[in-house]
Amino acid sequence: MTRVLLTGGSGFIAAHVLEALLARGHSVVTTVRSQTKANAIQKDHPGINNDRLSFSIVEDMAQPNAFDRAVVSDPPFEAVIHTASPYHFHAQDAQELLVPAITGTTGILKSVQRYAPLVKRVVVTSSFAAINDVFASKACKVYSEADWSPITEAQANDSPANAYRASKTFAERAAWEFVEREKPTFTLSVINPPLVLGPIVHNLSSLDALNTSNQRIRDFLSGAAKTRCPPTGNYLFVDVRDLGLAHVLAVEKEAAGGKRFFIVSSHFSNAEIATIIGEEFPEYRDRLPTGDSLKTGEYPPDGVYGFDNTRAREILGVHFRPLRESIVDAVKSLLPLGVDKF
Repeated sequence: MTRVLLTGGSGFIAAHVLEALLARGHSVVTTVRSQTKANAIQKDHPGINNDRLSFSIVEDMAQPNAFDRAVVSDPPFEAVIHTASPYHFHAQDAQELLVPAITGTTGILKSVQRYAPLVKRVVVTSSFAAINDVFASKACKVYSEADWSPITEAQANDSPANAYRASKTFAERAAWEFVEREKPTFTLSVINPPLVLGPIVHNLSSLDALNTSNQRIRDFLSGAAKTRCPPTGNYLFVDVRDLGLAHVLAVEKEAAGGKRFFIVSSHFSNAEIATIIGEEFPEYRDRLPTGDSLKTGEYPPDGVYGFDNTRAREILGVHFRPLRESIVDAVKSLLPLGVDKF
């Protein structure tokens, strides 16, 4: 059993990281922004004692020294998994995403170095956004952990999507630069997923608060995308359960230290998602785009980039779920939240 600090425990990805940590016998303290969020997570795990699951309140991770108290534990932490970072495409100013992403990542590394000397591994959630070159030709390129997004600070202000890409790229670079400069006693592993799909297990009061990646599934179920299938944008996905486990394996596997991991299952398109929903949930077919309405969500005629997930499979040992399983289980988790009300 490893004593682990998990940041952002109420988030979509972190909730699955927490499930994997507990299932594999680890002891977890997770940070949350409020006691209300802590209570909700505790309620979802009624059989887990306080020695296996407890909480630390970090209201604003962008503040200096935000994690100083959270990294102190008795018994002491041996690993940290940092998932907390904003993910949305609504920023009016790039700094809304850049500051919390960069400050939160470097801040927790500094806190661990100062106050958690027994931590041997820190795992940080980054993104395919820190790998993908959105300015390059999509066809023929095969992405791996060797690639970095070339986005600049000036380009970050061009659009909310660029602000998000820059936040992930700059935050991850800052983490690796910290390790290179400070040479801490812990090793760093970074997890780089593309679009994350799959069932929700975190406490969610309504579909209005749904995580960004699953909103496309919500829009299909509600009929919001019936007349025009949304463009896919990112043509790679991973199931959130595989991603959650990958974070935990990056703690457990000694060989994971000092490495990035491109955690990707396969290609997908929004048109495929709509088709799967129609096949598996025929009662929603009349809300789904068909025929010409599907074309805007299909793969581009000139092809899309490839991917190499060898390192994730061989070092971490991740076995990836197919798209159909992810979509079916995501839909099943969303239906109780009232799709019919939209």
